[in-house]
Amino acid sequence: MDVKNAFLHGELQEKVYMQPPSGYGQAQNGMVCKLRKAIYGLKQSPRTWYAKLSLVLEKASFLRSNADSFLFVRTGTRRRLMVLIYVDDLIIIGNSATEIAALKQSLHETFTIKDLGRLKYFLGIEMATFSKGLFLNQRKYVTDLLKETNLLDCKPTSSLIDNKLKLTMNGETLHNVSYYQRLVGKLIYLTIIRPDITYVVGIVSQFMHSPTIDHVNIVKQILHYLKGSIWRGILMQNNQSTSISGYIDVDSVGNAIDRNSTTGYCTFVGGNIVTWKSKKQQVIA
Repeated sequence: MDVKNAFLHGELQEKVYMQPPSGYGQAQNGMVCKLRKAIYGLKQSPRTWYAKLSLVLEKASFLRSNADSFLFVRTGTRRRLMVLIYVDDLIIIGNSATEIAALKQSLHETFTIKDLGRLKYFLGIEMATFSKGLFLNQRKYVTDLLKETNLLDCKPTSSLIDNKLKLTMNGETLHNVSYYQRLVGKLIYLTIIRPDITYVVGIVSQFMHSPTIDHVNIVKQILHYLKGSIWRGILMQNNQSTSISGYIDVDSVGNAIDRNSTTGYCTFVGGNIVTWKSKKQQVIA
């Protein structure tokens, strides 16, 4: 669901004055306007909007999650309702269509909301619902990235990086550092649902301030790999289980520059992967 003019609903708690807009007929020299509510462009607007929406949800018996302040949960005897907030977009999840409809109607009475229907696309992530469960992928995001780098017609590859490759700071320095930083930044966002590239993206992100041509070639290798795996994503299934399992591994002095090791882990809930990470250790073992 999308809230129209969301920031205009925020109620200011402090005194804020602004100059009258040009063309305001009753404006006089030295006259200012005292704002009663937030407007777009005001630093307080996001905070006041979040406070307003939080108040509305809490009055509807929702509780803010301790793990994520943008997640609100309402739990009943057999029914559960969750609301996830991203600025002015709301994702409503629950096991009762009646309660979801009632919540939508309640929100409509307070805000002007556009119902976008079943969730299919959100923040670059595509969601497909079918009999086996929910499939998440970023096909369009990868396609746009390949178009931007002129690699849409490149030859796909099935490998990411040689495990024995030791990247160093030696090599020809890249002059356009911002180009490298922009590409790696987009690849970092892609790791949201692509754990298969997390390790390699973590490696190239260590050279954001002084990349070389060798580092750029690794980034291009990642893009060639994405071309051959553009449809890959995460499948979330109801396996009638809530068992939690985790796996962890670490290389031995994998970084050739500072001799630090890299730790990687992933956790599963009910057979579905939910978290993963690859990070270089801060100290030498």
